[in-house]
Amino acid sequence: MDSGVTVVTSPIVNVRLTSTISSFEVLRKFNKGITIAELKGKLEMVVGTPASFMDLELFSVSNRFLQKMDDNEALLGSYPVDDNCRIHVVDRSGGQGDEFTDVSKVEKFELSDDAYNKRTDTARSFMKKERFGRFNEEETAKKKAERAAREEEQKVASDAISVGNRCKVEVPGQPTKLGTVMYVGETEFKPGYWVGVKYDEPLGKHNGTVEGKRYFECDNKYGAFVKPLTVTVGDFPEEDYGLDEM
Repeated sequence: MDSGVTVVTSPIVNVRLTSTISSFEVLRKFNKGITIAELKGKLEMVVGTPASFMDLELFSVSNRFLQKMDDNEALLGSYPVDDNCRIHVVDRSGGQGDEFTDVSKVEKFELSDDAYNKRTDTARSFMKKERFGRFNEEETAKKKAERAAREEEQKVASDAISVGNRCKVEVPGQPTKLGTVMYVGETEFKPGYWVGVKYDEPLGKHNGTVEGKRYFECDNKYGAFVKPLTVTVGDFPEEDYGLDEM
C-alpha cells in the first residue's frame, strides 16, 4: 500500500453502523486517515465481533450496496464513504452468534419517540441537522405540491375521457396502441385516476381484472390500465397491426 496517499476530503466522516448480529443501528464518527484494520479494531467495542472475524460492506446514504471494504491496509478515506453512509459488519465468528442474537436473554431497553428525538447521537438527529429526506421540509413540501399538481392534471384529463371512446395510447418506451375505453376513474390496486382500455390487438396485460377485481370485460391480454395523460380520444378506426408488431 502506498503510504503517500493523502486524504483531500473532510478528515472526519459520520457513518451509520449495522451488523448481522444486532438489529440496532448506531451513528459513529471516524477519521478517514485510519486503515480498515484500525477501523475493525474500533468496531469491536461497538458491534461485539472480533476484528479478525469481520467482513465490512459499504452502503450509500440511500442504502445501495457500493462495495466490500476488504483491504485491511487501505485507508477508510480511500473508499467512497460519505456522511450518513452505512457500514455493515458481517460476523464470521460462528458460535458467538446465538450469544449476541438471543434477545430472550437480554433485558429489553425501550426509548420513547420523544426521548429519541432529544438525543444528539442518532441517525435521526444527524438527518435532521443535514436536512436529509423527510427532514428537508422545503423539499418535502415541493415534492408534495408537484405530486398534487400531477394528480390534478390526471383528473382533468380523465374528465375528458368517457367509456366507449375510441382512443390512442402513447406510453413512453412502448409502441402506440389503439383501443376502446372501458373504464375511467379511481381503482383499488393503485391510487389516482386510471383509464381501462381494451386494445384492438393482444398487446395488454390482462382481461380487465386486476388483483381479483373485475373492472371491465375483454379477452385476456387485450386489457390494460394507463394514466389519463397517455390517452388521446378520437375517431380512430380499428387497425390490424400485423404479426410483425405483436
